[in-house]
Amino acid sequence: MSVTESSPEAIRLKGQVIGEQSVTGPPQREQLPSRKPDRWYKPKSILGKIVLWIALIFFAILFMYPFVWLLSASLKPRGQVFDNALWPQTIIPENYVEVWNQLPLLNWMFNSIAIALLAAFAVALSSSVVAFGFAYFKFPARNLLFGLVLATMMLPGAVTMLPQYLIWKELGFIGTWVPLWGANLFGSAFYIFLQRQFFLGLPRELFEAARIDGASYWGLFRRIAMPLSIPSFIIVFVFEFQASWNNLQASLIYLNAGTVEGFTAPLGIAYAMTKYSPTAGGQGDYQYVMVASLIITLPMLLIFAFGQRYFIEGVATQGRKG
Repeated sequence: MSVTESSPEAIRLKGQVIGEQSVTGPPQREQLPSRKPDRWYKPKSILGKIVLWIALIFFAILFMYPFVWLLSASLKPRGQVFDNALWPQTIIPENYVEVWNQLPLLNWMFNSIAIALLAAFAVALSSSVVAFGFAYFKFPARNLLFGLVLATMMLPGAVTMLPQYLIWKELGFIGTWVPLWGANLFGSAFYIFLQRQFFLGLPRELFEAARIDGASYWGLFRRIAMPLSIPSFIIVFVFEFQASWNNLQASLIYLNAGTVEGFTAPLGIAYAMTKYSPTAGGQGDYQYVMVASLIITLPMLLIFAFGQRYFIEGVATQGRKG
């Protein structure tokens, strides 16, 4: 006998089913075991691991070769500096002592470190303030203004070089350190963009709660935004420190007319190359240039060794935003 949907028997059966579901709950979908995605940099086969290690060793040697060559050249006598041998035939450790008598290397390093610190702190702080403004505040034409800030990155440095020189000349700062770091007080478009992305990843509820508790806008930046964006601040600081440390062009423009002791490290190395050049009356003592170049690279190695974990943390933080 067939049971129709409107019959009493069908209604009774439907009631039983509904009653069972109300007790036991809706039927649960079967949970599939989660599977971690395979990563290309963790090959499973022995051959893949061997190829990966060979590639890593090759590129490590490729990038380490210039540094090893510089170290070797700094220990050679004058006539063997450019023989391309990685192991010196004659080792002259006295080069590391004589270089301090030949060149005012200590003054150059002090000048470069001081200027780089001023430039890095100035641009990191000023860019953070501007980036926080673009990330937190909502005002008319905000996106347009931010687009104009980013558009300044399209201007070549040669376009603004002459106007900047005229400005610093009118202000009377030619021959001083101020032109080498003073412009950083107004921020940098690239660093503003970088730090704005970090600030946008912070929960806005933190700032709203702080505003309810009576925090000022400056307090939001100082107590919440900055402590949570330390990785981005360190990244900007290291990038700008390196840029200022290697800035030969600005030193040539603003410091070249001063004393040799007032040079920065890149300008001092260029001066030493000219001083020891046989065409300029020198004796070809380039081993001192090699020693000076090696010593000057040490601060940057220390800075990157200290800041590398912040690079990784910053990339990981960016990845968590998605």
